[in-house]
This record gives sequence, structure tokens and C-alpha cells, in this order.
Amino acid sequence: MEETMRPRRLATRREHADRVFRGAIRSGGALVLLIMLFVGVFLLLRAKDALGIAGIRFFTTQAWEPDSGNFGIAAVIIGTSLIALVAVTFAVPLALGTALYISEYAPLRMRASLTTLVDLMAAVPSVVFGLWGVFYLQDKVVPVAQWISTVLGWIPVFNVPSVDPRDPLTSTTAYTSSTFIAGLVVAMMITPIMTSIMREVFMQAPLGEREGALALGSTRWGMIRSVVLPYGAGGIIGGTMLGLGRALGETIAVYMIISPVFEIQPHILQNGANSVSALIALRYGEATPIGMSALMAAGLALFLMTLAVNFAASIIVSRSRSGADS
Repeated sequence: MEETMRPRRLATRREHADRVFRGAIRSGGALVLLIMLFVGVFLLLRAKDALGIAGIRFFTTQAWEPDSGNFGIAAVIIGTSLIALVAVTFAVPLALGTALYISEYAPLRMRASLTTLVDLMAAVPSVVFGLWGVFYLQDKVVPVAQWISTVLGWIPVFNVPSVDPRDPLTSTTAYTSSTFIAGLVVAMMITPIMTSIMREVFMQAPLGEREGALALGSTRWGMIRSVVLPYGAGGIIGGTMLGLGRALGETIAVYMIISPVFEIQPHILQNGANSVSALIALRYGEATPIGMSALMAAGLALFLMTLAVNFAASIIVSRSRSGADS
């Protein structure tokens, strides 16, 4: 009798443990959503005064003069987007190549060390990257920016209007503190996170499919193209979107590098850029009550922008996974 009761008791305990686990997971997810809702409501309440004054002009005005009622985020939102796009453009190939090397080409005895090194790079403080960008990278990148402007200056985004297009090497200050340099520094910051996500997904590619591709005569690169990359498409997209989300909200490094201007600056190689997070860091200490409300409104716009990027990433990742499963 006791022997027949033991399996029932064990099954009952397992069911109870499963219910507790499911309840804990659901509570954690609900708590995260609740915190995000509280953050959004807090920003909205603090931004109400500024939004009431500016109205729809808050999204179309370039100037930032809250005390005079002339303020908006048109310039800083575009600056934030350009810095993030430059960062992602450089970070994605670097992260993808590093992740593939660690997971597919690196010797087994080196993989653990390389993985640890990449993870440690993700823990480097932002201010360190900012100092590195200001005192080392900027001087090295300016000649590259001048060359790009010389060769590709006919493309508007690479043009530097403040320099004579016939002799763009005559001025170096026009190329400092630019969107291009800030984007490079942010790219170095988001690359470790993107690499870690991509590497984890690549290493989970089915071993049977790997061996099957090699057995059919495929080269290692052919196996990577036919097995690893399709399987890791969701990880590539997810890592890219996560890096983009961090790039949009990066503050200290961008604040230390850029020369803030409150006008739309589409020329990424030219001096002068801005971002929402750098604007908040720059004006927070001296803000009047209406200025603080305007900064909260800018933070709310960045919050919603980041949420939109994350939701888009989740949709794309879910679709790529369903396509891979089918």
C-alpha cells in the first residue's frame, strides 16, 4: 500500500512545484510590465506641463529654449537616430565575425578565454569608452573622416559644408566631435553584448545538421551559410536590436564626445551632433521647473522609441523562429 502511495505523492509534489514555478514566472513578468508602466506614467505626468505648452511643436521644433516656450526634440531625435545607426552599422559586422570565429573557428582551448574576454568588455564603464574616444580615437579617426569626405563627399550625408569641397583637408576641427566619431565609440560599447547573444545562438545550431552538411561535401563556410546562419537568424536580429536599444540610450560617452547643436545635422562627418540622453545630462543641473518638464518629455519620447524598437525586435525574432521551425 505504501509503495503505491509514494508515486502519487511524488507526482503531487511535482505538480505543486510546477504550479509554484509557473506562478513565480508569471509574477516576475507581470512585475516587469508593471514597472515599465509606472515609468511611463511617471514621465508622462512630469512632462505634462511642457507638452501642454509646446503641443505638437514639441516634435517639430529644433531649438531648445524652454524658458521662452520655444523648444522641441526634432534635432535631438534625429541626432540620436543617426548616432545609433552609425554604431549599429559598424557593430553588426564586427560582432557577427567575432561570434562566428569564437563558435566555429577558434581552437577549443581558446574559446573559454575569448568568451570571458568579450563578456568582460561588456562590463567596461561608459566613461572609459568616452575618455578613450576623446583622447585617442578622435585624432585617429579625423583623417579617415577627411578621406571619406574627399572621396564620397558627393553623397549628402558624407558632405561637410563648412569645408571647401575642393580642399577638404584644410580644416580638421570641422571633423571633430561628430556623429561619426560618437557612433564609432558607441559601436565599441554595444559590440560585446551583440557578440555574446550571437555566439550563444550559433553554438546551439544542431550538431546533426552540421555533420550532415560536412558529410555531403560542404566546406566549413558552406556549412556555416547553410546551417549556422539560418539557425541563428533570430539571434542575429535580437542581438542587433538589443545593441540598437542601448545605442539609443547611451549618455556619458556621447556627452563627452559630441559638440551639441540644436539644429538638424544630417552630415555625420561634420562637427556638431546631439542626442536625447546627452541633452538630459547637459541641461539637467541648470533646468528650471518648465525646463525639467521639457527634459522629462524628451525622456518620455526616448522611452517610447526604445519600446518600439524592442517590440519590433520581438516580432521579427518570433517570425524568424517560426520560419526556422517550419
